[in-house]
Amino acid sequence: MIYSQEQTTHIYELQFAHLLVEEKGHVLTLTLNRPAQKNALSPTLVRELAFAMSYAHHHTHIRVVVLAAEGDTFCAGADMKAFLGGEVASASTIPPEPKDVVIGDLFHQIHRPVIVRVQGDVWAGGFLLICGGAYVVASEGARFGLPEVKRGLWPMQVTASLLQIMPRRKALDFCLRARTIFADEALELGLVTHVVPPDALDALVGGLATELSGYSPTAIRMGLEAVDQLRFVSQENQHAFLRDKLRLNLVTRDAQEGMRAFAEKRPPVWTGE
Repeated sequence: MIYSQEQTTHIYELQFAHLLVEEKGHVLTLTLNRPAQKNALSPTLVRELAFAMSYAHHHTHIRVVVLAAEGDTFCAGADMKAFLGGEVASASTIPPEPKDVVIGDLFHQIHRPVIVRVQGDVWAGGFLLICGGAYVVASEGARFGLPEVKRGLWPMQVTASLLQIMPRRKALDFCLRARTIFADEALELGLVTHVVPPDALDALVGGLATELSGYSPTAIRMGLEAVDQLRFVSQENQHAFLRDKLRLNLVTRDAQEGMRAFAEKRPPVWTGE
């Protein structure tokens, strides 16, 4: 991850300018908080996301991350003016990132299930946030679009994310024609996993978070880490690679507890070890 465990230990002593951070039980909720700017991704907001997601990665008591947004737009993409040097100074006390932040990589490396709560429209670079989630729960009125070609641009990083979740021709068509689609079509394309009325968003997101928090955090963490690393393993070596990962999984305390609880017909008590 971008930040180390030591750097993120005192997260609640720092000040976030554009991100709300709330921890409840084993669930960390990160809320984009630039509603007047349609939650466009500025350098500060990207840095704050990287810091909070690094915190979730390094601290095993966090089992699930929920990504949400304030206002009527989930994310309008990158704040190009801010990235070109026009960002207004903020009150954020998050330290500078030690290396460039690649948003798509944050989702690969966090090794926690991320639930994205989409209450409003998603445009352009905002797709990096929804494509990275394990679950995307969208309001039925939300719109999705990649208008870049109309501006003389191509959604470069978004293309890589789209190709991971939909067929190549579908992804290219979406980039080439710059169509705006609604949540139901986004569900058909695999961009979202659930579509619900606006007043049902919180119940479904909360239910998913509670369910996932009840399973072995060690198994989930090791599984997502294996999926992350699998990208760099050749096709002919993938089964052997995963076999070795399973052997490591089997000797963890959570695996031993899970098998013992199953035999004793009782709920397991997870330690995350």
